[in-house]
Amino acid sequence: MLNKENKLSRDLKPRRLVKVQVNTNPNFGKRPEERSINELLQNGIINLDKPSGPSSHQVDSWVKSIINVDRIGHGGTLDPNATGVLPIATGDATRALAVLLNAGKEYVGIMSLHKPVDKEKISKACKSFVGEIYQVPPLRSAVKRIRRKRKIYNFEIIQIKERNVLFRVDCEAGTYIRTLCVDIGRKLKCGAHLEELRRTRAGNFIEKNSVTLHQLKDSYTIWKEEKNIEEILSVISPVEYLLENLPKIIIRDSAVDAICHGASIAVPGVAEIDTEIKKEDLIAIFTLKGEGVALAKSLMSSQEIIQKDNGICATTERVLMNKGTYPSIWKKS
Repeated sequence: MLNKENKLSRDLKPRRLVKVQVNTNPNFGKRPEERSINELLQNGIINLDKPSGPSSHQVDSWVKSIINVDRIGHGGTLDPNATGVLPIATGDATRALAVLLNAGKEYVGIMSLHKPVDKEKISKACKSFVGEIYQVPPLRSAVKRIRRKRKIYNFEIIQIKERNVLFRVDCEAGTYIRTLCVDIGRKLKCGAHLEELRRTRAGNFIEKNSVTLHQLKDSYTIWKEEKNIEEILSVISPVEYLLENLPKIIIRDSAVDAICHGASIAVPGVAEIDTEIKKEDLIAIFTLKGEGVALAKSLMSSQEIIQKDNGICATTERVLMNKGTYPSIWKKS
């Protein structure tokens, strides 16, 4: 789990406020649960359990080959030797991967100390890294090596056996666990390095719901050869699953296509909103059928949107839905 504050914001669902009662046209769009398997494969999310050895990009290539799709992307790169949760987006769902850039992560790992150290000192040193820390990315990293501020929400020592420390850490996205272990070793004045690492959570993707490459292959084969959809439905979810933890604005059918063309969200187009939306929040724009339309930045709070009759309440940051899914009513007005 993440820290208490993050856990509450993640696990307590916001209330939905209805601004205006409107209906949705059944002739356009489709509820996520009604999509065909082919549609799901072109706009889905897989919670993959990455094996040790291949790079995250190599895993992308394997998944692409297994399920026969043109585009694949992952959220939150894992080192080749690291294992665990690696969210994979298929087809159009790759547009939504930005949601994972700021999502918190949880890891379980083994830190190897270079010299024996008293257990109490180890515990004290690890706890001192909880909170805001500064890191310089390791030499083998894909980003510029400059000093960065990151937050450690929790550092739990599970077991200490001789010079090996089994730990669990909850941290902000972009935290380098390998660097964290080196810094702890430096503080203990004994040296340390990361021996093993497994990611157990990335945003709302958790270890117990992850699937292996073998399970993915078997599920796809069963669907193709036996037309059995139950197995494949258990390994791939609609893209909307990726947006679950974001506050949402639900819009009228008449506003959907305008947003698909990059328009901002105007108050008259809003049907429902989640509570607790604040200015500058990253939010998800949904249809009345529960389809993800876009990622946006809020310009008004929930209360302001409810109270106002006009104005722009959010700017579109990333369009998720294809143009033409809903009619272009906005062009005729």
